[in-house]
Amino acid sequence: MMSTSRRFWISLVLSVPLLIQMVLMPFHLMIPGHDWVSMAVTTLIVAIGAWPYWTSAWAAFLKHNANMNTLVAVGTAISYFYSLFAIFTGRAVYFESAAFITVFVLLGDMMEERMHKNANNALKKLADLQVKAALVQRDGEFVELPLDQVAVGDVVMVKPGQKIAVDGVVLSGKSRVDESMITGESMPVEKAPGDRVVGATINGQGTLTFKATHVGADTMLAQIVAMVKRAQTSHAPIQKLTDRISGIFVPVVLIIAIITFVAWYVLAGATVVQALLYAVSVIVIACPCALGLATPTALMVGTGRAAKMGVLIKDGQALEEANAVQTVIFDKTGTITVGKPVVTDIIGDRDTVLQLAVSLEASSEHTLATAIMQAGVGMTPQPVTDFTAVEGQGVRGLVGGQESFVGNAKLAGNATFPFSDEYEQLQSQAKTVMMVGQAGKVIGLIAIQDAPKPSSQAAISALHKRGIKTVMLTGDNRHVAEAIASQVGIDQVVAEVLPNDKADRVKELQRDGKVAFVGDGINDAPALTTADVGIAMGSGTDIAIDSGEIVLVSNDLRGVDWALEMSAKTFQRIKLNLFWALIYNVVGVPIAAGVFAGIGLTLSPEIAALAMAFSSVSVVSSSLLLNYSKIDK
Repeated sequence: MMSTSRRFWISLVLSVPLLIQMVLMPFHLMIPGHDWVSMAVTTLIVAIGAWPYWTSAWAAFLKHNANMNTLVAVGTAISYFYSLFAIFTGRAVYFESAAFITVFVLLGDMMEERMHKNANNALKKLADLQVKAALVQRDGEFVELPLDQVAVGDVVMVKPGQKIAVDGVVLSGKSRVDESMITGESMPVEKAPGDRVVGATINGQGTLTFKATHVGADTMLAQIVAMVKRAQTSHAPIQKLTDRISGIFVPVVLIIAIITFVAWYVLAGATVVQALLYAVSVIVIACPCALGLATPTALMVGTGRAAKMGVLIKDGQALEEANAVQTVIFDKTGTITVGKPVVTDIIGDRDTVLQLAVSLEASSEHTLATAIMQAGVGMTPQPVTDFTAVEGQGVRGLVGGQESFVGNAKLAGNATFPFSDEYEQLQSQAKTVMMVGQAGKVIGLIAIQDAPKPSSQAAISALHKRGIKTVMLTGDNRHVAEAIASQVGIDQVVAEVLPNDKADRVKELQRDGKVAFVGDGINDAPALTTADVGIAMGSGTDIAIDSGEIVLVSNDLRGVDWALEMSAKTFQRIKLNLFWALIYNVVGVPIAAGVFAGIGLTLSPEIAALAMAFSSVSVVSSSLLLNYSKIDK
């Protein structure tokens, strides 16, 4: 089937003789045989350009329905067939009305088609970022295999400067990975054993080996493409209202056109041709193309813009619901916080304290030891003898021939302790405080905590500026939860909640208005689906991501505010588009019907078609402006 673009350009070229004739007419100049030329080119234009509208209108008629194409079909058909009758009976013809109606309607449709094509091309370019082959371990050696032969569980190697083939977890090596094409963040991300890597991102200077966890359609890149595609073709609730309006609007316009014809022909005494032209003008200018474009074009641009910011909005309903959110509920671990213990404070001489702690903890497998080793990356542990791990207290051993320890107050025993004030202060912040000592004296303190993400405080602050209430919902104890909440500025804390009760707490908060829930774990899935808008962290489990309607690929908590901001701007644009589409008809239909003919204000069918096309173009252009709207990042 011929594309809309091709039909438009062919119809436009064919309409040139009609345009020339319209230019010559005021000078009383005529193309020889102009009526027959008009009939010939208009017949081709109708056959090539208008025929699909006629077939669509006929199919709708057979189903006792009417759609936007009904008005186009009726307007062009009346103009064309009346002119055919007129040319064989010696009357004035109006072929140009049918021709230009077709050309201008095709112009509006072509713009919509190009918008869809551009969106699809962007998605295709994203999908094309995937590499074609990978270095996979087979029989102890790494061999290059096509991507479709990589399976979950395979060990894959990526060298410096190469793209990572599939999603996985780092087994060995350290590097910095450019994840900007996924997250939108320009700064490379440090990767070490245990960290997740994403397919199609670019490895930095180090060589990494990783275990494949997601391949093919299950990779994050493939899911991003699928989510954006689904969002751009989905319908928001307001679109259903638009569809209902269009369903009522078309029959009403046809009735108005009949009334217009009768009023001019019977009551005003106009000729059949004059009355018919008024009726056709009403049909053409009222074609609700702009009304139909108002919502889907804004949704397409809005979800695409959000995706570029690392925020995936799965469907139009989520976008509309997010606009009405009054309360945002956050899970704590892995959402507000990093999700693993990290060193937050070191009291005493930093290098001396950390060097001693790294030396002792190098032989420990405790999670707190992992946090210390991470803080001391680059430090070489000193030799330790007589190493002992004391369960529930810490570790001790000889470092440089001196008795040394890292642990709690019980392990420190009677060691000299000059940091009592600092110790109390750190404990009041719900941090795990470890004493580092040597030769009978505590030389420093190391505080460890599942600390808030760097973006958490800024994210909460942005939501407060928007007038949104923030709540932390966690199974952790109240003391720890309130300490974290105070650091980031959370309004309300609901602590010590069992996983099965999270959804019930969400329902309680929904009594005060629309609620969004932000989480990352399996135990968050019920709350994510219960909330009006579920927002999943991209680093979370597959179940959490599947349960959320919005996914923060970048794991930047500020994405919550960006999602709400994009939702608000898109919804505002939809309402603006609908306003202009409707007000255009409210003003245009009376003019087309000849209500103001007494003061010389009328519209011929071809001018009505141009005005209708302009309304569609204005709605599409309005939606495209979303690409340039300011979003604070």
